[in-house]
Amino acid sequence: MLKKLQINFSTLFGFSLLVLSLWAIASELHEYNYRDILNSLAAIPKSRLSWAIWLTVLGYLVMIGYDILGFSYINRSLSWNKIALTSFISSAFSNTIGFALLTGSAIRYRFYSSWGVSAVAIAQVIAFANFTFWLGMFAVAGCLFLINPLKIPTQLHLPFATVRPIGVIFLLLVAGYLVGSIFVKQPLIIRGQEFRFPDFKISLIQIAISSLDWILAAAVLYAVLPSHISLSYLDFLGIYLLAMFAGVVSNVPGGLGVFETIILLILSSKVSAAAILGSMLAYRGVYYFLPLLVASGLLGLYEIIFRTRNLKNINKL
Repeated sequence: MLKKLQINFSTLFGFSLLVLSLWAIASELHEYNYRDILNSLAAIPKSRLSWAIWLTVLGYLVMIGYDILGFSYINRSLSWNKIALTSFISSAFSNTIGFALLTGSAIRYRFYSSWGVSAVAIAQVIAFANFTFWLGMFAVAGCLFLINPLKIPTQLHLPFATVRPIGVIFLLLVAGYLVGSIFVKQPLIIRGQEFRFPDFKISLIQIAISSLDWILAAAVLYAVLPSHISLSYLDFLGIYLLAMFAGVVSNVPGGLGVFETIILLILSSKVSAAAILGSMLAYRGVYYFLPLLVASGLLGLYEIIFRTRNLKNINKL
């Protein structure tokens, strides 16, 4: 009886995420009619759209490195195909829907636990992956904000005129982490949880993987921006990181609204708001919804296979 309840709960959880993904897509497209979508996509050259798709594929492949490195950090082995499947599905859901603890983390628990990974080990991988995500943001944004500080829109009411002070803070955090990975060998207790610095090599790989993730994500949107916009990729990368940082901190699904607002405030002097919104709509379609649709299909297929196998096992008992 208990096994049947566990199977029913697991299946319910899996399909509830499918419904949640459909809700996220519907809410995003609510403000636009299909004519706006088609016109926005039609205005983007197919070559640039193709670049955006391939950059997205490469970006999600890089994200798999979070979990692979996480398992290396906890000295636990698991086949790469299982890690890749779990990482892709969890990343697609958490990127689009937000609320990572309820989406991406829950999916990791769902998959990894079914393959015999303990709850403690899964929690460590999740914490490691989330921390790695921020390390890359701090490293790339810190360097860009320090070297090429962009002006912060006055509408944001921040205490800084430029992002340079934020860059300094970010780089200090990264430097502190690297120093800790060299000299701190004993576990630290933070809010009752044990934290152990990875070795210096893993720390550097963390920063490299996450930095590449952020660079590729920005490149996807840059690829679909109007071609006549006079903006270098490095300048745009700084704008993108500031907007994404605000969006992620807000914990709004996909940074929806927050991200667009900052991009519009900064770029509105260079190109029309309609053109920017069209590009961002294409970006969300390529970078968020396309992977989410693929991940939803994979999740649904997994749930069907998982349920079928477990029903067969129960009938044998």
